[in-house]
Amino acid sequence: MNRPVFAPAVGFLAVVLSSSLAFAQATQAAPTTPAKPVPTGGWAKPHKGTVTIEVIRGLSKQVGKEMVTVLKVKNTTAGAIALLKVDEYWYDKASKGVSGDTQSVRKPIGPGEIVEITCKSPWTAGMLQSQHMFTHAYGDVKATAVKKFKE
Repeated sequence: MNRPVFAPAVGFLAVVLSSSLAFAQATQAAPTTPAKPVPTGGWAKPHKGTVTIEVIRGLSKQVGKEMVTVLKVKNTTAGAIALLKVDEYWYDKASKGVSGDTQSVRKPIGPGEIVEITCKSPWTAGMLQSQHMFTHAYGDVKATAVKKFKE
């Protein structure tokens, strides 16, 4: 049986050349492009732990069979607030809970951003005063009632 002597040599040469080309491509430096600037007012990393907010509470009004309260909330924390939730509880003269509502802000609230939250609790006779409790996805919320937001 006569085999050609050059066949294994050609196969060996093909393997060596293809592997050297692959290594050459892997070591080439990628062209450098300038980094894109981060847009201001864009996405901010959510703050974990206790956050601070300022709240302006509007007057509660009876609209049909609901008691409507509008809250304006400003994020005063350095990071974004993810999934801010407000629970509204209504009490009668005897401080007994009579009604309530829960609202969530699904979009992250950026630092310094102001959002409006509308709570609509079912109206019942004897509703006297309400209380608002705030929470967010990563911890507690320290709310401060203000008449006007600080700049």
